[in-house]
Amino acid sequence: MGKAEAIDKAKKVRFVILDIHGVLTDNTLYYTQEGVKSELFSLHDRLGVKALVDSGIGVSFLTSKISRADEQMGKIYGITPERLWGSSAKIGRLEEFEKESGLKDDDICYVGDEMIDLGIMKRASFSVAPADASQEAREVADYVTTAGGGKGVVRELAQFILEAQGKWEEFARQFK
Repeated sequence: MGKAEAIDKAKKVRFVILDIHGVLTDNTLYYTQEGVKSELFSLHDRLGVKALVDSGIGVSFLTSKISRADEQMGKIYGITPERLWGSSAKIGRLEEFEKESGLKDDDICYVGDEMIDLGIMKRASFSVAPADASQEAREVADYVTTAGGGKGVVRELAQFILEAQGKWEEFARQFK
């Protein structure tokens, strides 16, 4: 898909659903000698979430199972607990959300990085993959970011969507 087509799809986005592992993280698990697990999240992405939300676009995290680290990052990113979705049946969760919210596939952007995300990526009107996503995810995506997972994917995507919708300058003005 060309950039002009991706821009046209981005103009319609009203809600962004983000896979966590491989999108908000670099898909690496770190363990201390005591066996405590940790993951790498980017604060650049926190600004991306803020830009979307401040501009009237909803955001949710969706992963197979929400961990305590995911909950903590949700708080830091400003995602309310009801927008932290843990479900391996991602399409089912999308359908449930659409019934609750009245939104349709045409309103949804989904960001995923791996084969488990392909079904929902094909269904969402605007699908996005990080630069280091699986080949299958990149092939399905309408837009592939230059950033890799955990390295500012959401920040880059937020600017892309908001520029397409003519909202980026208004958001950025607060920092000048």
